[in-house]
Amino acid sequence: MCGITGFWCADSVAEDNAHQWLDRMTAKLVHRGPDSSGTFFDRDTGVGFGHRRLSILDLSDRGRQPMWSHSGRYCISYNGEVYNAPEIRTELAGQGLRIEWRGHSDTEVVLEAIEALGLRRALEKFRGMFAFALWDSRARSLSLVRDRLGIKPLLFVKGSFGIAFASELQALYELPAFQPRLNRDSVGSFLRYGVVPDSECIVVGVQKVKPGTIVQFDEPRTEGTQQHFWSAEQIASAGLRRPFEGTEKEAIEELERVIQRSVALRMRSDVPFGAFLSGGIDSSTVVAMMQQVASKPVKTFCIGNTVSGYDESSHARAVAEHLHCEHHTLIADPSDMLAVVPEIAHHWDEPFADSSQIPTFLVSRLTRAHVTVSLSGDGGDELFAGYNRHAWAPRLWDLANLLPSSVRRALRALELIRVDDWDRAFRALRLGDAVRLPGDKLHKIATLAELGTPSEFYERLRSHWVDPTEVMAGAPDLQAFRQTVRFDAPFAEQMMFYDLIQYLPDDILTKVDRASMAVSLEARVPLLDHEVVELAWRLPLSWKIRGRTQKWILREVLTRHVPATLFERPKTGFGVPVGQWLRGPLRDWAADLLEESSLASDGIFDSGVVASTWKAHQAGRGNHEHRLWAILMFQSWWRANRRIIAA
Repeated sequence: MCGITGFWCADSVAEDNAHQWLDRMTAKLVHRGPDSSGTFFDRDTGVGFGHRRLSILDLSDRGRQPMWSHSGRYCISYNGEVYNAPEIRTELAGQGLRIEWRGHSDTEVVLEAIEALGLRRALEKFRGMFAFALWDSRARSLSLVRDRLGIKPLLFVKGSFGIAFASELQALYELPAFQPRLNRDSVGSFLRYGVVPDSECIVVGVQKVKPGTIVQFDEPRTEGTQQHFWSAEQIASAGLRRPFEGTEKEAIEELERVIQRSVALRMRSDVPFGAFLSGGIDSSTVVAMMQQVASKPVKTFCIGNTVSGYDESSHARAVAEHLHCEHHTLIADPSDMLAVVPEIAHHWDEPFADSSQIPTFLVSRLTRAHVTVSLSGDGGDELFAGYNRHAWAPRLWDLANLLPSSVRRALRALELIRVDDWDRAFRALRLGDAVRLPGDKLHKIATLAELGTPSEFYERLRSHWVDPTEVMAGAPDLQAFRQTVRFDAPFAEQMMFYDLIQYLPDDILTKVDRASMAVSLEARVPLLDHEVVELAWRLPLSWKIRGRTQKWILREVLTRHVPATLFERPKTGFGVPVGQWLRGPLRDWAADLLEESSLASDGIFDSGVVASTWKAHQAGRGNHEHRLWAILMFQSWWRANRRIIAA
C-alpha cells in the first residue's frame, strides 16, 4: 500500500519550489509508505506527482513511483493492488504487444493495460483496490481514479492555484496556496453519523473521488468531468432483476468458489501475510479459504478484552485451532485501549467517532509486528444481511405503516421514560444481555415510527445527534436527512444497499484504512471483490435471512470448513465500553476537552448543551456515550488541527 499526492498548477512555478512542495506533501504520508519515496515535476505543464511506497510486489527499485509507461505517454502515482495483474500481463502479451517489462510490479501492468486498452476498458479488467492519479502527456489531461467500492481514499481540491490531490488531508495542507477552512456543514453531518460522509469533507472545497469513478481534468482551472466505470446501484438493481437461477446447493457452491478465488488472489504477495480473525462468520470464512490454499499455517491475529461482554478472543482461538492456524492474541486491558485514544486525532485526517477504531488500531499494530499484509472479513454484513437492522427494521417499518397515524404518534411516549430507566427495566427482566443499550434503541423506535421514507428511516437508524443544530453554535441550515439514492427494492434490501454505498465507505473502510496505514500495514478485503458483490446481489433475500438466522448462505459456506458450534452465537460488535470509561478512566481526559470556556471560545458547539449532556451521563441519567464520543472525537481532532484549519 502507498500514499500519493500531487498537483497541476494553473500558473508557472519555479522548479525548486515545486519540488519542495512535493517533498513536504509526500513526507506527510510516510506512514502509508515507509520503504521509499519519489517525485516528478514537469516545468512546462506545472504537473507534479509524489509517492510513498510500501513494497508488497516486486520489492526492487523497478517498482518505484511515480512511474512512466514504456512509451512515455502516461505517468502514474498509484496506491493499491491489482491482484490479477499476472493474468492481465499474459493477456497483453497474447495481443502481440512487445513490452519490455522492467519488473513484475502490478503498477507497471496497470500502466501498460491503460496504454493498450484505454483507461475505461483497463479499469473494467482490474480486480483489486486502488486510487491513483494518471497524467496523459499526449492529451495533457489529469485523471483521478478510485476503486469500485471506495476501499482506498483519494481527495482533491480546486482553487485559483489549480488542482491538488492526496491520499490524506494533511498532505494538502503543505501546499502554500491552499488555505483550509472548517466545513461547518460537515461538522453537523459528523455529529449525526459519527463520521464525515464519503460525499463530504471536513475542509471547505475538498472533495473525495467517488467510488467507481474517474474524474478527468483537461485544464488546471476546469471543473473536471466525472465518469463512472462501475456503479453499485446498477449492480444491485441488475442482481435483483436477474437473480441466481440454480438451487440452494448450487448457490452455496458458487459462493464458496467465488470467495475462494477472491481470497487466493489476495494472497499474492512478496512479503509475509496473515489475517484478522475475530471468530465471527466473516473473518472465519476468509481464514478458512486461506487455509485451503496456503502451503503452511496461516498467521491470524486477534485482540481480546479484559472487560466482560467485549471479548471474542476465545471464539477466535477455537476457530484458529480447528483450522490449524498460527494464532496470535493480545489481551488488552483498559490501559492499553485508553493509551490509543489520544493518538486517534493524529491517525485520522477527519474526525471519526466509531469507537471500534481503538481495537482495530490495536489489532493492526499487533499484526504489523509479524506481517506486512493482512486479509479481513469486512463487507460480509453489508452483502449478506448481517446487521440487526436488516432483520428487525423491515418488521418495524411494516408495523408502523399498518398503524394509524394516531398510534404512531403515541409511540413517541416511549421517549418520556428515560434511557437509564429502560436499561434498568431490561436488567430487572434479565433481558440486558440480549439487547445492548435497550433504552437508546427504544428511543430510536419512538422517533422512527413517524418517518416517511425508507431512506429517512435508514438515516435515523444511523444517527447519534438526530438534529445537530441543537448542539451546534450558530448552526448551519442542515437538511433533515442526507439525500440518498432512490433504490427500488424490498425494505431489507434497501437497508443493505444504503449500507453498501454509505456506511461501508463512510465508516468501515475509512476505519480499516486509517488504522492499518497508521502502522504501515496493508489490509485486503476479499469479500468486497466485485465478483463477490455481484453474486451476492443475485442471491434472494430468503438465502440471506432465514427465520431468525442472518447471513444464512455464508454460514452454509463456513460450515463446510468449521463446525457451527464454533461460530453460532449472538452477533457482537468490535467495540469498547465507552460509556463506562467516560465515567471512569477517561473522565479527566473528557472533562478537559469539554471544558465550557474552551468550547465557548471555539464557537463551534453550544457549551451549555454539551455540559448538560455530560452531567446527565456522569449522574447515570441515561447513556449518552454516542453523543459524547462524537463531541470528544471532534474536540480531540480540532485541537490537533486548529492551528492549520481556520474556523
